Amino acid sequence: MIRNGSRRAVSQFCCRPQPAWRLQTFSPIQSQRASISFRSTNTTPLASSLPPRAFVSLQLPPLAAHSRTVSTRALPTRGPVFRFFYRTFAYVGFFILVSGGLVVAFFAYDASTYREDLSYRDIPVSASALEPRRGGPKNLPIAEVLVDDDDCKEMQSQKDKPKLVILGSGWGSVALLKTLNPDDYHITVVSPVNYFLFTPMLPSATVGTLELRSLVEPVRRIVQRVKGHFIKAEAVGVEFSERLLEVQQADASGVMQHFYLPYDKLVIGVGSTTNPHGVKGLENCHFLKSIDDARNIRNRILQNLERACLPTTNDQERRRLLSFVVSGGGPTGVEFAAELFDMLNEDLLRSFPKILRNEISVHVIQSRGHILNTYDEALSKYAEARFAHDQVEVLTNSRVKEVRPDKILFTQKDENGESVTKELPMGFCLWSTGVAQTDFCKSLANGLGSTQTNKHALETDTHLRLNGTPLGSVYAIGDCATVQNNIADHLVHFLRGLAYEQGRDPESMKVTFAEWRGVAQKVKKRFPQASDHLRRLDRLFQEYDKDQSGTLDFGELHELLIQIDNKLTSLPATAQRAHQQGQYLGKKFNKMAAAAPGLQANEVDYGDLDEAVYKAFDYHHLGSLAYIGNSAVFDYNGLSFSGGLLAVYLWRSVYFAQS
Repeated sequence: MIRNGSRRAVSQFCCRPQPAWRLQTFSPIQSQRASISFRSTNTTPLASSLPPRAFVSLQLPPLAAHSRTVSTRALPTRGPVFRFFYRTFAYVGFFILVSGGLVVAFFAYDASTYREDLSYRDIPVSASALEPRRGGPKNLPIAEVLVDDDDCKEMQSQKDKPKLVILGSGWGSVALLKTLNPDDYHITVVSPVNYFLFTPMLPSATVGTLELRSLVEPVRRIVQRVKGHFIKAEAVGVEFSERLLEVQQADASGVMQHFYLPYDKLVIGVGSTTNPHGVKGLENCHFLKSIDDARNIRNRILQNLERACLPTTNDQERRRLLSFVVSGGGPTGVEFAAELFDMLNEDLLRSFPKILRNEISVHVIQSRGHILNTYDEALSKYAEARFAHDQVEVLTNSRVKEVRPDKILFTQKDENGESVTKELPMGFCLWSTGVAQTDFCKSLANGLGSTQTNKHALETDTHLRLNGTPLGSVYAIGDCATVQNNIADHLVHFLRGLAYEQGRDPESMKVTFAEWRGVAQKVKKRFPQASDHLRRLDRLFQEYDKDQSGTLDFGELHELLIQIDNKLTSLPATAQRAHQQGQYLGKKFNKMAAAAPGLQANEVDYGDLDEAVYKAFDYHHLGSLAYIGNSAVFDYNGLSFSGGLLAVYLWRSVYFAQS
């Protein structure tokens, strides 16, 4: 029998820690029925809510058995080493389970993508798509209906929408496609290549830093978002009066087939070509504009390295093969020279004889006084110092005269300012000296006559409409176009409203300072790029008020606007400019599509719809970047930054974020 040694009440026994007590255990054979008896005692008021005070008596038969002590103390805790391994194995096990589940889910999804049934079915195709009618000035087939217009209900619903034709698959065209609403237009993209190329990283692909396939994205995948169409062909001409685009493409036998593509709105974004500057022998140079160019450059570099290893190659020929020349000190030329030096200096020693490293030379020929002349002068000098440290020769104030298969002839100014003709042996030459018009843009400019006076690009107004074409029908963006800022030519337009209010002739009226502020607001709205030059209106007014009359006459105001015209520069031929122009057109086209039902209801089909629904294009420069060999330079609105690997990682992260 076990009895509480202190004969305490049950309530006290339950609420306080108890001393150890002994428990005897019995075998099953010897165990008998036990009985528990309770003897009640007087209860106190304090314990009235508890069971009555009792003594517990447990009667068991006397048996010989094992006995052990049971304690109410807490179980012993595990040590920190045990807890560490326990948690580690728990986390590892959880990770293995999750990873295994993801792998199983991947294979389950992959298995669901296989189709046993055939995917083809009967699809209705319009007879006009298979046998288009002929017409136009050249009596060519007119593709009014495309073969995939009836592929699905979504495509069928867009057959009667306004036809938007986009030429090119570059930065501007892709930005436009990604901004457009899918159901507003019948969209057709025409381009000789069926991919979008991430051009800022193209120099890295020429030497194997990046794979070529990582820089391209299929255009058809982008076009699918807007339920559009893609035609792999090349534009050769435009009939503006009939709104027909002439397109050509070679058939299976190699014969060029021409046809017309009708449009309601045409966006020209065909890019540009490299500027030859009248130099002879450019067939001996390489260019860097496409994936094929990058692939050819890589093959040529490796070919020169392999030929330099041959035992039959003498020292003079080896030095010529390993002489790499870059003509042009802009961002493309500088970045290619830096990437080329990195490859030859870092990767070459692991695969080729070390003697090649001592014979390699890289040269950059620049016509200006500094490379990267569009950047801040401090960054240009930093880039030149970096190249001098890496033994990359920079030849400034030099102009190439002729490129021969084995050498380059160029002129360079000496200390006296006189031009001296020199020659440089070379085994490879990259020509990167600015941009020029494509043949298609040249033919358009010639056809438009006096409205196109720029020899390097197509001229547009601030709404990106091509000058000389029907209003609101043809637009041009990207490297192939430039925005014409002829503010002074629009002076009469700015004064017309003011003159009408005063009942005077615009050319004979005088403008007060308050009226000049209103004219300046109109100029900023029509030409956003002039806003930076119209900040201090009071100073401009005082400067050009020659007779101190407190007013500006027509001649003084015209001279003021001419000075602002001269200060405005052409927009840079960069990817960010084309990207912003594409986004601008996409937003404006969305606004025009939303306003179209109201205009049709009111039978309004005239006037400047672009200016009525959206503002003029305003370019915002986001800065310039350049890689110069394990370092990089940045230039943003006068703020410059240059550095080593940290700058390189920042440079690449900016571009990768845009890819």
